Amino acid sequence: MKNPVYGIYIYNHVAELDCVGPHSVFALSNIIDNRTPNVVLISEMTDPITGIGGMKITPDATFDDHPDLDVLLLPGTADVADHALKNKRALPWIKAQAEKVTFLTAVCTGGLILQKAGLLKGKKATTHWMETDLMAEDPDTTVIPDVRYVRDGNIVTSQGVSAGIDMALWLVGQLHSPEHARQVRKIMQYDPAPPYTADV
Repeated sequence: MKNPVYGIYIYNHVAELDCVGPHSVFALSNIIDNRTPNVVLISEMTDPITGIGGMKITPDATFDDHPDLDVLLLPGTADVADHALKNKRALPWIKAQAEKVTFLTAVCTGGLILQKAGLLKGKKATTHWMETDLMAEDPDTTVIPDVRYVRDGNIVTSQGVSAGIDMALWLVGQLHSPEHARQVRKIMQYDPAPPYTADV
């Protein structure tokens, strides 16, 4: 895809890395190809929102005036019902975008937003490990708990937080090429080797 437009839905109490991680992947993907980053943060209004960790994030556009999107990403939070879905316009807007975008994606409990919108019926999906049982309460969704991200058609869901970076890298590889995604990963120095993983 020549110049995809990425939209990320943000809302008060959003998990910051759920959106900032993929945002960095998408923006760097554009920069590598000498394009202006084409990533749009979308909310109901353009007032700054406050993430779950206190980060202030300013939306670029609203439900009413954002550009046409090729990709929509839904980040998660600790309680989507109290935060992501508090806005009554969110689900209708997400459903409308689902009919237009090339890929509809979710990080962490953003998958529960897709589920609430009825978009995971008959689909395979994943979410944060703490919420897989909640997602599995819907018999119309096949939960795959032990993989970083799951694609079913044009819907891609990922596990929690950092798994959204994996999903975003896979996505730019699909929209451009695997080699392009490898270049993005290399420039980001994304090669997880966290400390304290050993028991002894």
